[in-house]
Amino acid sequence: MMIKKVQRVLLLILLASMSLPLSSLNAQEIDLLLKGGHVIDPKNSINSKMDIGIKDGKVFRVSTNIPASSSKKTVDVSGLYVTPGIIDIHTHVFAGTQDPGFSGFEITNGFGSVVPDDFTFRAGVTTVVDAGSSGWRNFHTFKKQTIDNSQTRVLAFISIAGYGMLGTVHAQDVTDMNPVATAFIMNEYPDHIVGIKAHHYRGHDFTPVDRAVAAGNITKKPVIVDFGGSTPRLSIEELFMKHLRPGDIFTHTYAYSLPGRESVVDENNKLKPFVLEAQKSGRIFDVGHGGGAFRWHVANASIKQGFLPNTISTDLYRASRNAGMKDMANVMSKFLALGLSIEDIILRSTWNPAKVIQRTELGHLSVGAEADLAVFNVREGKFGFMDARGLTMNGNKKFEAELTLRSGRIVWDLNGISGQQWDSVQ
Repeated sequence: MMIKKVQRVLLLILLASMSLPLSSLNAQEIDLLLKGGHVIDPKNSINSKMDIGIKDGKVFRVSTNIPASSSKKTVDVSGLYVTPGIIDIHTHVFAGTQDPGFSGFEITNGFGSVVPDDFTFRAGVTTVVDAGSSGWRNFHTFKKQTIDNSQTRVLAFISIAGYGMLGTVHAQDVTDMNPVATAFIMNEYPDHIVGIKAHHYRGHDFTPVDRAVAAGNITKKPVIVDFGGSTPRLSIEELFMKHLRPGDIFTHTYAYSLPGRESVVDENNKLKPFVLEAQKSGRIFDVGHGGGAFRWHVANASIKQGFLPNTISTDLYRASRNAGMKDMANVMSKFLALGLSIEDIILRSTWNPAKVIQRTELGHLSVGAEADLAVFNVREGKFGFMDARGLTMNGNKKFEAELTLRSGRIVWDLNGISGQQWDSVQ
């Protein structure tokens, strides 16, 4: 008799559970739900209204109409754009107090670099790549001082110059440009170093580039080049076609710094034909805005003639942060003014840079990926954007980071959309 009674109870429990909605069975299986946003994930060809569920710091589900009851916390992002965390592949974040003893950029462990967390999350950036601030002699200091103490994911291009960007004088010392030593340090830190930087050389030859490429050949990593400065100037066509490999990066693409640096456009703003050929053959063109490396007439003419950058980046450092560059969201907004679509800009700020630095676990919202996300308000109004000369182009749209998540944790909330109203708490 007792056995039959137990069986009837178990049957009733089973029937009751079958009648419950799915959301009740999976109650609060998600840690955080971003609901109602317009998701743009170029890697997965998503450009539509979707919800994103996050669990244990990973993307758990991307779908329409995920029930709020299935999440411990829900944030309404209706009317906003949700994207992978932005990747800025040209920054200088080896901040410190070292005095190089002479006038220079003081990028290496000095005041010329900036602390990454102060500038990243507020612009939707979750990953930065330091572009050559350290070299094989001092990368370990950079790692201990900056990488290990940042919430932002900090990766690095290591300089081919032994002490990194200690100053313009040091950048001329070819005896300290050692491909073998550089490759050795890169192999010691494979999770952090993504390539090699050649920069600020004023000799009339390609020695730093060639030595950086030699290190790249040893490690199978890309080279990023800040090129020009010699008199007479060197040929960028020769650089692209004879020295750089497919996958190598030319930064400061829209600079105009005659006579020492050749531009991608001629004096009539006509795009030089070999530039598109170089891009089609796999050379990568990066914005690298900086304090002096972005001109409206070059960018506007290039884009109108079909030459778009592969990657958008800031060249963030002390002299650029409060000038025309400002931050990554501002640089991205400039490309709205230049006519690129929101999806084009997100592609060049997420998935494209992830591929360029060979870190394809980043830059997308695939299930299981680390939950680095940005939520943008694309504001409409009248805005002005400045180039390196202080000249202004007006636009009617602007990216503004509302929310930034790093590994599933909210690290930036501009307007408190993830918070609880103060007067609802006893």
